[in-house]
Amino acid sequence: MTEILQQQCAFHLRNANISYVMRLVNGETLMHAYFGKRLGEVRGDVLRRFAAVPEEAFDRNEFRLDRLPQEYPASGYGDLRAGALAVRGEDGVDALALRYVRHAVRDGKPALNGLPATHDETGRCKTLCVTLEDRRLALECDLYYTVFDDCDAIARHVVLRNTGRQILSVDRVMSACVDFHSARGQLLTLSGAWARERRMDWRPLAQGRQGVDSVRGASSAQSSPFMLLAEHGAAEDVGEVYAFALAYSGNFTANVTVDQYGGARAMIGLNDAQFDWQLLPGESFTTPEAVLVYAADGLGGMSRAWHTLCHRHVTRGRYAGAQRPILLNNWEATYFDFTEEKLLALAGKAAQIGVELFVLDDGWFGRRDTDTASLGDWVEDPRKLPEGLAGFSERIRALGLRFGLWMEPEMVSPDSDLYRAHPDWCLHAPGMPRLTGRNQLVLDMGRADVQAFVYEAVAGALTRAKADYLKWDMNRNFSPAATAALPPARQRETAHRYMLGLYAVLERLNKAFPDVLFESCASGGGRFDLGMLYYMPQTWCSDNTDAHDRCLIQYGTSLVFPPSAMGAHISAVPNHQTGRVTALETRSAVAMGGTYGFELDLTRMDEAELDRMRALLAQVKSVRDTLLYGQYIRLWNPFEGRGAAWMSVSACGAQAVVTAVRFRAAVNGGPEVLRLRGLESDALYAVRGTDLIVGGDELMNLGLPLHFAAGDDTAFTAVLERVGG
Repeated sequence: MTEILQQQCAFHLRNANISYVMRLVNGETLMHAYFGKRLGEVRGDVLRRFAAVPEEAFDRNEFRLDRLPQEYPASGYGDLRAGALAVRGEDGVDALALRYVRHAVRDGKPALNGLPATHDETGRCKTLCVTLEDRRLALECDLYYTVFDDCDAIARHVVLRNTGRQILSVDRVMSACVDFHSARGQLLTLSGAWARERRMDWRPLAQGRQGVDSVRGASSAQSSPFMLLAEHGAAEDVGEVYAFALAYSGNFTANVTVDQYGGARAMIGLNDAQFDWQLLPGESFTTPEAVLVYAADGLGGMSRAWHTLCHRHVTRGRYAGAQRPILLNNWEATYFDFTEEKLLALAGKAAQIGVELFVLDDGWFGRRDTDTASLGDWVEDPRKLPEGLAGFSERIRALGLRFGLWMEPEMVSPDSDLYRAHPDWCLHAPGMPRLTGRNQLVLDMGRADVQAFVYEAVAGALTRAKADYLKWDMNRNFSPAATAALPPARQRETAHRYMLGLYAVLERLNKAFPDVLFESCASGGGRFDLGMLYYMPQTWCSDNTDAHDRCLIQYGTSLVFPPSAMGAHISAVPNHQTGRVTALETRSAVAMGGTYGFELDLTRMDEAELDRMRALLAQVKSVRDTLLYGQYIRLWNPFEGRGAAWMSVSACGAQAVVTAVRFRAAVNGGPEVLRLRGLESDALYAVRGTDLIVGGDELMNLGLPLHFAAGDDTAFTAVLERVGG
């Protein structure tokens, strides 16, 4: 049960496990008091536990706010630290004094205007809105807090309102800020690059500012909109963890600043490096939503909260909690070199081994024989599809398969009919050469005419194909973030307006095509965030399909996102990205860590190989619900070098799937065992395919014996079934 209490001038938000407390000082200054394990009644002077300065000092002009933990600190007036909010009036002065005005408590979870956000279908959560005001600028600031009853998370966002007569310039507006009384030991972020997404990056907290951000126009492969603070010694099952994530797919910042007193200010929100928003009289501005998670039981407890949030409060529509079809994508099998006959032969083999969905990737439109042309010309190439998408998809369905399609709707090729007709539709700076990346430009999704074109192009293709699935790709970041649609004074609004336009198109498509499974992609995992998950229930985890590398990529991704969100496929060997050769069973075991599929040419396989694939696929189908929606538990950390191991336990506890990948073979080594977690201590479990029956206490304390094949990067998989119900 969630509660929002008012106790001794304090707002106390709590569920069964966590509490979040704010305190009003002198009836007008909102201070942060506590975030962590659930508290009972807030007794005594909460604020004085965390600050040495007496309340009387608030009446003195010399008082410095940087000595106290604030709830939503503004810049330029008494706090010498970077604030969560910076707004200038027409006099150009950057100074805000936010004071409490009112508050309201409501049942349920409000939607955000034009932005993705967590949702609650049960009505059991509660939301607090606290309104602060700067009287000089006539600026109101609504702070929203929603506490969930089924996961230890709090959703936050901010709404600014200009209630005066002057134009305000919003230079910085964070979605959430937490002032900790003391620095919490260490910071973890998820960083990387294309094909090396979401590597775990630990660093000790020290005085000064550190964190991650993006100015690429996307949340990016280089930096995920996520960070966590953990006490020293925190690990998978131990230690307090405070985690922050932003439900946004564009430019962001997530940072923590340790001050001279040893306190830590953690903030997450829009990146102000390329941001400035003109707030006209009577207008409002809504920030993206931030989600805060607290766990007392380490990274594992934190991830369980995130996974529950993703399943129940982020993913929407038909595929929320539903099985995902096992697919074959033709990209690595054919690249641009295909005919309809070649594709049908590939699809025929896919149907024979039990694949459920065939996905036609890049190259089906315009004159798209290479990546140098035709993006934006979403009309079928009759050389490749003589009967168009309609005819080809019917032939795919005749094989017993569903049909899916790839598109990259946000981009345009300079060599395209679309660009020749509308050269100003792309992002560009006047008087400067138009920079291409991957031979393409970025359409300005902030424009209403571009939004209309993109919607009609995608909707038309989905309708002609009667598609069951769409892979929405995005392969180029922004530079420059400039548009012909805005005046000079508003150019720094371009990147955020782009995201609002993209979200508007995605929302419209979700409503028009509720039965389509949308998968997000951005050069692989370059836009893997809660914002995209709101519209697309799964994301292509990485263009790197190498099983060894995927152990690290999927492990880092699993800190926040459940397997149901992670696109993971078996690809050919030697791997097209790394050249590494790994066994088919290893590639399958790793792909079982996400939404399972294939990315290779089945027509080159002999019958023995196809039989092995058929058997592996049948095994996946028998445990699919457990893999996608069971409790996901990490066992071996691949970043430590030994290997990777994880398991999933079904919601009812009757089934568990265990996977281990050993990176390096050892000569004359001893027996290896894997100590499991999440089982029932007093239950018995049968190991599928053997006559072994083992107690849950034995599996968790003595461990499960592992039997690896010879060689590097070999995998072991076991399915456990609870005996007797």
